[in-house]
Amino acid sequence: LSWQNVGIAATLLGFNVLLSLWLGLGLSTSLIVAAVRCVVQLTVLGMVLKQIFLTQNPVYIFGMTLVLGVLAAFEVTYWRSKRRFPWMFHGTLAAIMGSALMVALFGNAYSLNMSPAYTATKFIPTIGMLFGNCMIGVSIGMGSVMDSLDTHRDRVEAMLCYGATRWEVTQPVVVEALRTALLPTITNMSITGLISIPGVMTGWILGGADVLQAARYQQIILFMISASTASSTLFAVVFCAFTLVDGSPKLRLDRLIFRK
Repeated sequence: LSWQNVGIAATLLGFNVLLSLWLGLGLSTSLIVAAVRCVVQLTVLGMVLKQIFLTQNPVYIFGMTLVLGVLAAFEVTYWRSKRRFPWMFHGTLAAIMGSALMVALFGNAYSLNMSPAYTATKFIPTIGMLFGNCMIGVSIGMGSVMDSLDTHRDRVEAMLCYGATRWEVTQPVVVEALRTALLPTITNMSITGLISIPGVMTGWILGGADVLQAARYQQIILFMISASTASSTLFAVVFCAFTLVDGSPKLRLDRLIFRK
């Protein structure tokens, strides 16, 4: 494929721009910026990955993993969230990196039969998908915790006044946040193969792989995504809840910083 092919596909975005201008959505500039970012980011990523795949150096592989994890945590903390709190970036990074790394190494070693488990051609694309889904789950989960504690602050403070423990106050909030955050992943698994053909399977088929092998690979990836999203979201929402309800225990909504 050439840049001409990419340019032809990009003309399809004209409909989105015209729709935004016609209905006054105010999204035309954001759409163009997003499209430019998409092209630049994927081009740079392709150039970097090409060199990493050629060298198969573990230092470069895990260095790339760290960069992707930091970018995911930064996206959640400073772009997706309207509010943040002290150490939110660090907690998000630990949640996403820890969960995705463990699941990726386990899945590559035992499900995908890769040796070593960090073989660049499989490990980096896999952990990239895990980071993307963890990022969505963590963002939704922490947003739910902050919204819930803010909306029900009177009830939370009343429970604390009557002697409720930190966990007794935060448990319903954590449970609801997890339920909300994991619903997209569950929905995605339930419709895969029935309504939609997912990206990984599509890529394998377009690359000429056996269809059944592509289906099994997609199943493995979906199960890895589900596990990493659940574990990262659990860590993140508990971290968020315990930051906003301290060990006293006391509700600390004053720790929330609103994005300007």
